[in-house]
Amino acid sequence: MLYHLVNWLSNLGFDIPGARLMSYLSFRAMLAAVFSMLIAFFAGGRIIRMLQRKQIGETIRDLGLEGQMQKKGTPTMGGIIIIAAVVGSALLVCKLDSVYTILLLITTLWCGAIGFTDDYIKVFKHNKEGMSAKCKLVLQFGLGLIVAWTVCISKSIPTDNLMTTIPFVKAHEFDYSWLSPFKGQLGVYCSWAIYMAMIIVVILSCSNGTNLTDGMDGLAAGTSAIVGIALGIMAWISGDALDAKYLGIMLIPGAGEVAIYMAAFVGALLGFLWFNCFPAQVFMGDTGSLTIGGVIGVSAVLIRKELLLPILCGIFMMESLSVIIQRTHFKRTRIKYGEGRRVFLMAPLHHHYQKKGIPEPRIVSRFFIVGIILAVSTLALLKIR
Repeated sequence: MLYHLVNWLSNLGFDIPGARLMSYLSFRAMLAAVFSMLIAFFAGGRIIRMLQRKQIGETIRDLGLEGQMQKKGTPTMGGIIIIAAVVGSALLVCKLDSVYTILLLITTLWCGAIGFTDDYIKVFKHNKEGMSAKCKLVLQFGLGLIVAWTVCISKSIPTDNLMTTIPFVKAHEFDYSWLSPFKGQLGVYCSWAIYMAMIIVVILSCSNGTNLTDGMDGLAAGTSAIVGIALGIMAWISGDALDAKYLGIMLIPGAGEVAIYMAAFVGALLGFLWFNCFPAQVFMGDTGSLTIGGVIGVSAVLIRKELLLPILCGIFMMESLSVIIQRTHFKRTRIKYGEGRRVFLMAPLHHHYQKKGIPEPRIVSRFFIVGIILAVSTLALLKIR
């Protein structure tokens, strides 16, 4: 909004001090981060007090974890803070006519609505299960379909090929058309279908993976901020012709807007972390975790870095795998031996370490360190080929 307002006034002949600064991605990215942090910081306290007045507290199941029951009654649905900060900052600083900004705003509000509905059912309808898993998957699938279709038909997004970025190969390129078993026009349609299916899988995986990680104070917010910084850097260099040529990666015109949105995203997470760090004053709930995962997945797709997510989002992937391994092993051993056996003391993975007696702040700090290592490794892979 500020970007368009400054341009409009400048075109009318008004001499606005510092107007040229709005044309620099670096300045708008810094502005986006500052605005989102300020919105989260100043709105956060009021939202937390409102949640307390409405008695929107977290329902805790006694799983025998240290300090677990002390969190009972802590306000949940704090993801509203993140959504308000991201959307507010993006509306002020981003180009609102950019398809990248539009898709990311839709993703934020769409996933936020799914998570809010889920939390609402849990809190006000006293249904611990919340929205059914099938309903959530259908709604997330719908978002994935919208994003995939827009990416395929939009003239503002380079779709003259189905290339994406992978490490260790020349030019870091992988063409989805290589996966098509058909040739000719049928092969083209099949390639696009494979690409759209991949986009949907990425969005579903990121959204639900982040949701599983949200089990300790500050864990999901901190690790997601690290991922957001890495995605912002990759969006920045992908949108710059000189940097993209130097690193030998795909040039994606206009991807700088993704970098600005990710700056707002990281700023919002850091602002929320002020209230969510141990001991947490508020939990993000599904309102926040589903939104965070959706934004990460869509931004990676838009800058053609979705195949780097298993490395960059390694923590989310390990959390998800721990749940899958635990459930699968438990069911198989129950059938085979008559009683279920576990691989981990508890899943997701962070609870396994908590069961071992490691203090929660130490687990979260170590996950942050691992997240930073994964983010730096992902960025380093852009030079390895």
